[in-house]
Amino acid sequence: MKLAFAHGPLPREGTLVVFAAPDGTLSRAARELDATGDGVVRRALALAGERRKHGEILDLTLPRGLELERLLIAVVGKEEGLRPLDLERLGAALVKRLEGLRVREAAVAAPDGLSLGLAPERAILALATGARLYAWRFTKYRPSPGDEEPPALESLRLIGASEPQPEERRAMEAVVDSVHWCRELVSEPANELSPKRFAEILEGLGELGVEVEVLDRDALDRLGMRALLAVAQGSARPPFVVLMRWRGAERSAPLALVGKGVCFDSGGISIKPSQGMEDMKWDMAGAAAVCGAVRALALRKAKADVVAAVGLVENMPSGTAQRPGDVVRAYSGKTVEVINTDAEGRLVLADLLAYVIERYQPEAVIDLATLTGAIITALGHERAGLFSNDDGLAERLCRLGEETGERLWRLPLGEEYAKHIKSDIAEIKNVGRGREAGSIAGAVFLEAFVDKRPWAHLDIAGVAWSQRDLPLSRKGATGFGVRLLDRFVAEVAESA
Repeated sequence: MKLAFAHGPLPREGTLVVFAAPDGTLSRAARELDATGDGVVRRALALAGERRKHGEILDLTLPRGLELERLLIAVVGKEEGLRPLDLERLGAALVKRLEGLRVREAAVAAPDGLSLGLAPERAILALATGARLYAWRFTKYRPSPGDEEPPALESLRLIGASEPQPEERRAMEAVVDSVHWCRELVSEPANELSPKRFAEILEGLGELGVEVEVLDRDALDRLGMRALLAVAQGSARPPFVVLMRWRGAERSAPLALVGKGVCFDSGGISIKPSQGMEDMKWDMAGAAAVCGAVRALALRKAKADVVAAVGLVENMPSGTAQRPGDVVRAYSGKTVEVINTDAEGRLVLADLLAYVIERYQPEAVIDLATLTGAIITALGHERAGLFSNDDGLAERLCRLGEETGERLWRLPLGEEYAKHIKSDIAEIKNVGRGREAGSIAGAVFLEAFVDKRPWAHLDIAGVAWSQRDLPLSRKGATGFGVRLLDRFVAEVAESA
């Protein structure tokens, strides 16, 4: 979808969107149309009833007294004031409604003249952000929509007296484009996005100024990343670790991001049920989110120092695959008994976390992973699970999650849970006590490899992919984590 900001008069033809407050107060553009159209806007609001809520959208076809084909009136405002997220979701809702009406081009008159609790330029930027986030579709393998799917909205023009500052608009576009890029990676089938192909794509971030280092199987073996290599040994496709660094500022210690990149997860010898296994192409969504965040930082020239690491592997059953009962020695030197080969993501992350902390000595480290199905049992598809050894870090991530709509819920850690992964023959095992606290068992396993560094683990298994449309994304890959990580970096590293 093409997005443009413009000044000037309201269009006389086509499709136009204007705004009104829940109490019936009209925006400047809505008042202008109401006067021209002999009260058409106020009559439409009156017919809709007195109890209007933020987000409602009224649709008028061939409105009397106007030459427009369609006029949409969007209700905007809350008694407690609006957050940018509220306007982002309204922008997305407008795109969805316009597409449902099979509109290809539309104009949106900014809600100037309404008391929204936000500066006019911030309001229109939020509307644009939500519109762009929702407008994305994955069309690589199906260029034409099906009969049941409405055509895409091709062009949206936002008209207002207050236009976002160029640097704010560039930052928005950088982040939204990177969310789209992340969604594309997650949507790719595993036969196309192998670990090698994923690594090649990440090498392209070098063109944006990101320092990129790719470690192949031999390099990983020399380093001793044998937990990660154990996951990969059943696949004919070799593993890679990709290290990235964005040096937009000099700091005493960088922030570190780590992502699980299992490009396909069959479960290995502990093979998954066939039903739903096709979804395991997105078991690399944590890595995609981390890389999307790095890409956003580079595109918007963030004044931050951030390192990132992703482990790219396939978990496949074969004559060379690791077996339940194997013991592997991780990069840190810790021995791990592999009880279940389908608990592979934590083995990948264990080596990455230990290596990144030892090499870069980061200020804090955040990992993202589609780690456990148990987190879906606990939280559904509404929030990601958050585990952390640092209260301040956890509180900040939770707050930023509320602001971006990438919401988190903190779950506990502790010695009583660490006992769940005690092994009879090794230092730890890779699963806990069956169905008891499965997500927590994965988290305390990872905690054993962070060396008391401030750390947070985000289990995004329930939110990386959706089977239904969401407020800011369609069914499919969500890009969860890109905006949250970008906002975290901006607040922690760029505001200092």
